[in-house]
Amino acid sequence: MRTAATRQAGFTLLEVLVALAILSLAVVASIEGFAQGLRLLKLAGDHQNAILLADQKVREVVDPVEGVEVGTEGVFRWERATKEIGTPELTQPGTVPRGRFYEIDVRVNWDPRRQIEVRTLRMVSTTAGTFTTTPAGTPGTPGTPGTSGALGTPGAQGGQGTSGRVTPTPSRVGPTSAPSQR
Repeated sequence: MRTAATRQAGFTLLEVLVALAILSLAVVASIEGFAQGLRLLKLAGDHQNAILLADQKVREVVDPVEGVEVGTEGVFRWERATKEIGTPELTQPGTVPRGRFYEIDVRVNWDPRRQIEVRTLRMVSTTAGTFTTTPAGTPGTPGTPGTSGALGTPGAQGGQGTSGRVTPTPSRVGPTSAPSQR
């Protein structure tokens, strides 16, 4: 005869169905988690590509001109706005301004809800490429060794015994030329 202990050794149909339901919920939840991770990975990649495109569009501006430009590249739509910024506080009365400042604003859209914006300032020197005559050997002028340059030639130093020279006005601070050796 059978005893009560031997009838209890197997699983009932109800226990098997509950175990399968729990297992299927766990599998569905893990697949949904992976799918969400892939969506976030695509969004992060799109965001990175949009930032790279915006940075490229900012760097393309070599000689800024006021205006708005638009274009598309792949799924991205970009808009670049350039405008000159007035800087009266940097210009002394009666002097010529040494440069102009521009604000460059680039917006990139790739989805109706997704947009990034990169904004930067750019200074364009108004004195680049101009030449000034600098007398040498006069105390307090850029031609004298050991003295700093005038407003047009910061930090310029000249050589002894030269009668004068033509030096380009630099667009950055620093020496404009090496001392001449005679």
